[in-house]
Amino acid sequence: MVQARRGPRMPRRGTVTDFDVERGLGTVTAADGTAYPFHCTAIADESRRIDPGTAVTFAVAAGHQGRWEARSLQPLPA
Repeated sequence: MVQARRGPRMPRRGTVTDFDVERGLGTVTAADGTAYPFHCTAIADESRRIDPGTAVTFAVAAGHQGRWEARSLQPLPA
């Protein structure tokens, strides 16, 4: 349970693996291979849109259903 205490505060790197524009839902895969779902409101620049393949930093937090999800997605410079 160490991850539960450190999860939201520990920035991670990953890649957006998919994003459904119509539903506003996507998945980011961390460098360790763990996939985290996210909602378009988690994109930090408020664009509500991000392309698959985009490298990002993000935080992990427990979602409303108790599952881990990505928050505060920040696209990295190309």
